[in-house]
Amino acid sequence: MRRTLLCMAAALAASSLTLSPIPKAQAADEPPLFGESIDVRVVNVEAVVTDRSGKRVTGLKPGDFRLRVDGKDVPIEYFTEVHDGNALPPPAESAAATPAKGEPAPPAAAAVQGLTEGPVGTYYLVFVDDFFSIAAQRNAVLIAMKKDLARLGPNDRMAIVAYDGGRLALLSNWSGSQADLAAALDAAMARKSRGFDRRTEGTGYANDKVFSSQSVGDNTPLTPTSETAPSLLYEKLLVRQVQGDVQAAVSAMRAFAAPHGRKVMLLLSGGWPFSIQSYVDGGTGLPQKQVPEGEEIFGPLAKAANLLGYTLYPVDLPGLQPSGLADINGPNPASPTAPVLARGGSSVTADDSGPGAAASIPNVSTTIGQQETQGSLTYLAQETGGRALINSNRLLALSGPQEDTRSFYQLGFSPSWQRNDKSHQIKVEARQAGLKVRSRTGFLDLSRKAEVSMAVESALLLGSPPGGLQMPIKLGTPTRSRGGDTELPITLGLPVSIMTVVPVDGKYVAQLELRFAASDDLGNDSVVPVVPVTLKSDHPPTPGRLVRYDTKLTLRGKANHLVAAIYDPLSGKIATAETDLKRP
Repeated sequence: MRRTLLCMAAALAASSLTLSPIPKAQAADEPPLFGESIDVRVVNVEAVVTDRSGKRVTGLKPGDFRLRVDGKDVPIEYFTEVHDGNALPPPAESAAATPAKGEPAPPAAAAVQGLTEGPVGTYYLVFVDDFFSIAAQRNAVLIAMKKDLARLGPNDRMAIVAYDGGRLALLSNWSGSQADLAAALDAAMARKSRGFDRRTEGTGYANDKVFSSQSVGDNTPLTPTSETAPSLLYEKLLVRQVQGDVQAAVSAMRAFAAPHGRKVMLLLSGGWPFSIQSYVDGGTGLPQKQVPEGEEIFGPLAKAANLLGYTLYPVDLPGLQPSGLADINGPNPASPTAPVLARGGSSVTADDSGPGAAASIPNVSTTIGQQETQGSLTYLAQETGGRALINSNRLLALSGPQEDTRSFYQLGFSPSWQRNDKSHQIKVEARQAGLKVRSRTGFLDLSRKAEVSMAVESALLLGSPPGGLQMPIKLGTPTRSRGGDTELPITLGLPVSIMTVVPVDGKYVAQLELRFAASDDLGNDSVVPVVPVTLKSDHPPTPGRLVRYDTKLTLRGKANHLVAAIYDPLSGKIATAETDLKRP
């Protein structure tokens, strides 16, 4: 369970002492620095169109589509067909397809913009879940991905991150080098996984459940209160753990939000139940709203993907296991031909027979737990226009999405941004009868405050985000207090380049926000609330230099890693520092 690992003791001092120079300024052709505002003006929607037999449909034009936002038709301002990895020339104006009976006629043809003609690269962000996965199951998928690296095109790039419940590790920044990516996948396979810990927790819950159903010496049943019942305690633990993985995946996307192009996240999951309650009680209990689950847990990940333009291809690392091995609840009492479930209960059938299509699995018994963990992946894929790679398709973790994303239509529109954190529904339909469209289902009108929170949380979790500014950190001699806490002096070098300095009453003033996050090897973590930092000087700070800032933390528990993030609300920039901790 999560524990408080640190708290802020006091901000001791800040001075305008200049230290060593920071790295050179960002070049004009480099991607935006991590933490800079995401200036999203156009919402792009990637759409895959298939006919009744599941074959891809090509040659469509803007007038062949209907684009709806919150139930209202909106004009398609940007349109490109990508076929076999190449953006085709803009379509010539021509008569659109005849609408189905009862459908309104399409709008008059209008000039639209689109991608530059030529090869289109895909950015593959690989998220490896080490917290829930078992090494052998994880590595089988990573080995298959390594073999498929040769399928990447010359314009494709891949980045790889891994999460073990405590911190998000960057194994590879964006790279097109097969050798470098192969080395990063080898490093991913060498990492310790914590899936057996999760299985042990499930076994412990099952034992506690059996014990609580027994009687004491006078045959009086043991009846724990609802708050101490083994099922509820285990459900709350699972919720915290799954939410931690979800937040880590969101942070990874936020850290790699800069590329402008086709973006795909390969989400390698060790097993996240969609309905926590159904997973724990085996689907036998009455629905109760005691813990978050379903869309409440996974919705933020789907919304972040839609906001940042990522299509999710979740990969079920365990795949279909023999009854009772992947589930604490035993075999599914349903028929051996029960379909995989999505959204915690609704069946999913095959649609266009692409990689990862969820369909009925004949002659194989699935458990409720397996259905729930696969259901969460199906939900994430459906919400973002991707595909869930489950069972045997998990070995197509790279080749499946690579094939699926080589041909698609990109439709764009410019909404009226309100910055109010409201979600909006998107629906893309083909006007021609018999055609099916797969695309993302919504977008989020993100407020500046929410964007800042997302950026800072990502920086704290990742520690050294790609493209981020790094600041030096120096630890003083830790001391033990009488209560067993550890007091740790810290000196930071705050980069002047992120600061907005304004003259106030004859002084030069910068207002910043400082945060710390600590974690241990068990996945426990804690984040210090925002600490306001005010810097004043009689003269302007020297560009390219650092400002010394001294403070002190009080650490509790067994925290062994620390991340600091400084944020300037006016410039929107972030600088981070991270270090391992040695306790006295």
